[in-house]
Amino acid sequence: MKLTYFRFMCFVALIPLSEFREPQVMKKYEVQTDIEVVDMCDTAARQKEVTIVAKVYWGDPREKLCEAVDDLKLDSLVMGSRGLSGIKRILLGSVTNYVMNNATCPVTIVKDPKA
Repeated sequence: MKLTYFRFMCFVALIPLSEFREPQVMKKYEVQTDIEVVDMCDTAARQKEVTIVAKVYWGDPREKLCEAVDDLKLDSLVMGSRGLSGIKRILLGSVTNYVMNNATCPVTIVKDPKA
């Protein structure tokens, strides 16, 4: 089983999780590493005996997420939601809402309990 963590920013790179700890690799792809997320993913990968890779996309997150669903032939997608208010959502748009309505696979939305 392969889990994929996405960071959206129009070229694509497939990066092994282990390389997220290497500053020169992250600098090359202009990605800031959240070490807490890397640790969580690393622990989960070892426990579940899976390989985690990251695919980095640059561009509009709404379009790139839908593109990633097709590229990776995902069976399902789990996304977080920041819980923007109505006005902020209108002004900024909702990536989650767009992907939920346009992705070619089922999408599960997880809301932030603090929001």
